[in-house]
Amino acid sequence: MTPELALTRLWQLAHGEPDALARVTVTGQDPTLPSTFHVGTLAAATIAAAGLAAAECHRLRTGVAQRVDVSLRDALVAFRSERYLRVDGGPPPEPRHPVTGFYATRDARWIQLHANFPHHLHGILDVLGCGPQPDDVAAAIRTWDGAALDTALAEAGLCAALIRSADEWATHEQARALAALPLFEIERIGDAPVEAIGRGEPDRPLAGVRVLDLTRIIAGPVAGRTLASHGAQTLLVNGPHLPNIASLVIDNGRGKRSTWIDLRDAAGAAALHALACDADVFVQSYRPGALAARGFAPEALAQRRPGIVCVSVSAYGHAGPWSKRRGFDSLVQSASGIAWQEQHAAGAASPCHLPCQALDHATGYLAAFGAMIALARRATQGGSWHVRVSLAQTGRWLQSFGVVPDGLQAPEFAPDDVRDRLERMASPFGTIDAVRPAERLSATPPRFTQPPVPLGSDDARWL
Repeated sequence: MTPELALTRLWQLAHGEPDALARVTVTGQDPTLPSTFHVGTLAAATIAAAGLAAAECHRLRTGVAQRVDVSLRDALVAFRSERYLRVDGGPPPEPRHPVTGFYATRDARWIQLHANFPHHLHGILDVLGCGPQPDDVAAAIRTWDGAALDTALAEAGLCAALIRSADEWATHEQARALAALPLFEIERIGDAPVEAIGRGEPDRPLAGVRVLDLTRIIAGPVAGRTLASHGAQTLLVNGPHLPNIASLVIDNGRGKRSTWIDLRDAAGAAALHALACDADVFVQSYRPGALAARGFAPEALAQRRPGIVCVSVSAYGHAGPWSKRRGFDSLVQSASGIAWQEQHAAGAASPCHLPCQALDHATGYLAAFGAMIALARRATQGGSWHVRVSLAQTGRWLQSFGVVPDGLQAPEFAPDDVRDRLERMASPFGTIDAVRPAERLSATPPRFTQPPVPLGSDDARWL
């Protein structure tokens, strides 16, 4: 699989204007980082697709076509943006808890725990009946069979994944449900008149577009960050009771304002409804059905605000028995055979993850891509739209690319390899050095007009 072919498939799946592909150049090929998978192809294709969608939005508004250029190397640096973030010259605090990782089970299987949030850690320890030291956790897990522990943790609403091979995953009921779905969906969910892409002068592709960003961690926040980089007014909405990871708030908060809204009370729900009535895009990464239970299903939003574009990001997709299962990038890699394949290709003693959070970042760019395609459709066809993406569907697409011969022999990036991709910005957190956007648009290069801010810094209103 080449980046150009992957981009073409994305564009065709979205029914994009065929002639637009001639205005994109993607350079480079795998392997660029050590992996048996085409992670560079995934990075370049998804970032180029988002860049091309932004260029098409600008063309629809101005009649001006422009070129889009993406290098595979720059795309991979962007896929590791959280790794290269610096605050006042140093790395931010490590978000990974020591209990997070791979553990051997009684029946000679492996299971991965994800314990980076306190409530997830405490829940895991309660199920295992052990103390918080990794050695205590490892000893407790050795008394469980892998599948039984995987089920027990999932039923408790916790985050873990049994390590499966790709063949084992292919026979799983959730994998079969995903196989019946496309990589992403852009569905018309209501009628609405044709509506311009944004308000005011279109000096940038998404100038005047209002985006509500109800996401955390990486995939959803990357979508909102990408829309902000192309000029959207993006308002990050978090609940004050929800945990976050500081480094990701900084890296993915560039270009966004931030407000608190507590959806557990009526006043918070009313505030979000008021914002949604004047929004163009509503991005959320809660588990499927969670926001719908509070009155924010895409169809309900479309009734209140005809013409809205809703974007839903999930771990395992909206169909199948695992649709409501909690998950993160690394867990999806573990469940679906990616970590197993990386381990066996490397001859390693334990499972191995990809060299970046590729499923998170790719899914985020696909979400932004889908949102911009839907905005373009609204401008030409009218309607309200719902975009759906998931980490598991993205992982399935990556696996379909096949393997990279000798991919694990590729060298790691050295610090000097990424220095040219960093931009410096003063912020309330200090001076930050962060990865700039990888896509180059000839007329409207993506950029961030404001630094990240602490969560809850702004009023719940549009400017």
